[in-house]
Amino acid sequence: MGAFIVTYDLNNEVRRPPIVDEVKKSPGWAKLSESCYAISTTETATAVHERFKPMLDADDNFYVVTIRKPIAGWGYKNVNEWLDSHVP
Repeated sequence: MGAFIVTYDLNNEVRRPPIVDEVKKSPGWAKLSESCYAISTTETATAVHERFKPMLDADDNFYVVTIRKPIAGWGYKNVNEWLDSHVP
């Protein structure tokens, strides 16, 4: 299973798309910051992007980035543990 960072910045949003709900449909996920999540899935980065694409407007920013160990950082204990156990 792969691990990805999904990060977004919604510009001029008229309505709040259900991005977080879609993140939570992934087999595993952890919230890194307000609009940045780590997810685990068997999908490719392109497939993850395609899953979210219908929710985005042309002026939004949205990235799916593959993550692998080693990683560095610090935050909430449960997020650190999730990253340690899900990032290959």
